[in-house]
Amino acid sequence: MGELNHGSHGQASPNGTPAKRRRTADTAFPDRSPMLCSGHMPHTDVPAGQPPLSCLEKPLPLDGFRGTPEEIEQQWYDQVYLGSGDRIKQLTWRAVIVGMLLGSILSLTNLYANLKMGWSFGVALTAGIISFALWNAFVRLGISKSPMTILENTCMQSAASSAGYSTGGTLTSAVAALLLLTGQHMPLGVTFAWIFFIAVLGVTMAIPMKRQMINIEQIKFPDSIATAETLKVLYSEGKKAAGQAKALLYSALFASANAIAMALGGEKWLGTVQQHILGNWYQRTIFFKWDLMFVGAGALVGMKTSLSLFIGGTVCWALYVPWLESQGLLAAGAGYRDSVGWTLWGGTACMVVASIVAFLFQWKSIARSFSSLGAMFSMNKKRHLTDVEKIETPMTWFLAGQIISLIALSYLAYTTFDVPYWMSCLAVFISFFLALVVCRITGEANITPTGAMGKVTQLIFGGIAPGHVTANLMAANITSGASSSSADLLVDLKVGYLLGANPRKQFIAQFSGIFLGTLVSVLAFRSLVPDVDALQAFNAPGARTWAATAEALGMGFSHLHSIKVLSIIAGGILGLVLVLVPRYFPAVGKWLPTPIGFGLAWAIQWNDSFLFFAGAVLGWAADHLFRSKSREYKIPTASGIIAGAALTGMAILMFSIYQSAR
Repeated sequence: MGELNHGSHGQASPNGTPAKRRRTADTAFPDRSPMLCSGHMPHTDVPAGQPPLSCLEKPLPLDGFRGTPEEIEQQWYDQVYLGSGDRIKQLTWRAVIVGMLLGSILSLTNLYANLKMGWSFGVALTAGIISFALWNAFVRLGISKSPMTILENTCMQSAASSAGYSTGGTLTSAVAALLLLTGQHMPLGVTFAWIFFIAVLGVTMAIPMKRQMINIEQIKFPDSIATAETLKVLYSEGKKAAGQAKALLYSALFASANAIAMALGGEKWLGTVQQHILGNWYQRTIFFKWDLMFVGAGALVGMKTSLSLFIGGTVCWALYVPWLESQGLLAAGAGYRDSVGWTLWGGTACMVVASIVAFLFQWKSIARSFSSLGAMFSMNKKRHLTDVEKIETPMTWFLAGQIISLIALSYLAYTTFDVPYWMSCLAVFISFFLALVVCRITGEANITPTGAMGKVTQLIFGGIAPGHVTANLMAANITSGASSSSADLLVDLKVGYLLGANPRKQFIAQFSGIFLGTLVSVLAFRSLVPDVDALQAFNAPGARTWAATAEALGMGFSHLHSIKVLSIIAGGILGLVLVLVPRYFPAVGKWLPTPIGFGLAWAIQWNDSFLFFAGAVLGWAADHLFRSKSREYKIPTASGIIAGAALTGMAILMFSIYQSAR
């Protein structure tokens, strides 16, 4: 099966080296070579006449590159892309079709999970493992002549991710909340169009962010590391690969056994025992629930962010929540759902202010990522593109996606929800800045706080459009949905970045998945929730939170409790301090928590923060006690824990769906 987009990027001379090769790492930094992997192995040039090594023969570039933005991007092109993205088959019909189908199937599980408990799983890693096993089985059975390449699998994941994740979150949050408030579904045609264009808005919004956050800042994105490492182990051969594969398999089995044990009664037993011992502290989420997915994520995130999560979570749930109870603002033992309605305001303000301020300090690099927009109107048709610009998604695609989505969403919002055109335009404008926040949090802390970001937009529109509950809800939905899609795309693009994939081809795969994903997720949602009574039968925590916030803020700021207003102010000031002090006083700043980790802890349970920290401690201990082994096995082990917990969680949820249907 041929590629959908052949392109002419990365042309090579007869000896296998790029014909127009620019500055390399050695010429850019003659006194040092960039660190390319967790094992701190320096880059070594390929002997003359030999083709560049593929991603299966090179370590993942986890430590990134050094230099100016142009030098960093060129080093990635020379040392990671060449030998992989320019040679290995990637964007094929079978990769896109399989990805769309797998993602659509997995979207059913995410819809059900979101309705029941307000939680969803990323589908990229799950789809990658399933596709690898499925296609190898096809080869053995003679159904297919060749297995998928590792970069085909990367494109497949991008299509699966958009089909299975990018379109469903909106349905179980704002759209479901609208059903709770009005008692009626949106018209089916409007729902299809609304979900589709929000996904388009988010996917294209990620284009300029990719070059800044992935290419230049080289933010980690722990899920991406886990996925890339998992694929590399699956596709590699040899003794080292076999050892890493065993580590991946054994850790996945361990995480799977833990998830099964918890589902069979372990979680209920632990909860009963701890409730008896801890009393109200249990209701304040200060308990121990062994979800190993968070432990694996903590090992990948690292100590700094995980410790910040633990500190922030302890301050929130062990100090702030008891204080709220002592003031009569919360009932003793109110529980997470009631408490988070108070705690998330300060934590969200901290994350938002810190992310936007950090963004402003990078204005030169951000402006550079928009520079190709000027070339669209330039009379100079012979503008020379760099090697990386030739394979990056064009900024013209960003502009087209934003304009088309803005027009479509503004029209739908006005004709269906009576939202003024100016309000929809403002929502799209705000979406870009809050998407920056969501993408950064996802990259640093491995959690996508779309709910918290939705509250920020609801707060804004509560002030500028008091009394208009529906406008508040749906304008915020544009921001939250676009932010979620942006973060999801960046997770996939980071996988491709680590493996040397072509980012433009990955974008095409991601965009393709939106079509089938929208169709399946909307029809499945309407089947699961035919009316408001069916929705009431679910817990639907996300929908209830959105509806409650819309009702509270629909009447303006005057109806927001003064403690929440003070929390917003204090959180914003703290976020500013946690960005400025490390920048101007690094000796002091190194001892301060990160604003993302500290703020995020106020929106999640203390137990989750503790598990992040536990995973980071285990990773730190492995690095110091078993240095050589840790370099080789830590990432596969953590990746296996995440994969095993995710796959088993999916299976348990599918079994629950089957049991419910009987």
